[in-house]
Amino acid sequence: MVRAAAADAAAVLAFVVAGRSSHDETNALAGIATTAWPFLVALGAGWLVLRSWRNPLRLWPTAVLLWLVTVAGGLGLRLVSGQGASGAFPLVAAGVLALLLLGWRLVARVILRHRA
Repeated sequence: MVRAAAADAAAVLAFVVAGRSSHDETNALAGIATTAWPFLVALGAGWLVLRSWRNPLRLWPTAVLLWLVTVAGGLGLRLVSGQGASGAFPLVAAGVLALLLLGWRLVARVILRHRA
């Protein structure tokens, strides 16, 4: 459970660092934290509301709903905090976070099946 939560947080941070890097924004810790906190808070809320610790590798409904909560909540928190979410950012955030949050679970499931 702790590993799954850490993997999710790492996925969000990877999304943030890659996004900031692709826009030539500095990757200073403060900038990363400012961009990441809405998505990390939404991710944490999703873990609690969905009780993701019960089956963190399950794709449906756990991972899919966790992804939706993370994207919607993260974008909502960005808007209310004045960070904005204009242009293609919501679509990019949804796509990249889907790839990362669902993707690591798919890889983990394949590895676990192969070991068994």
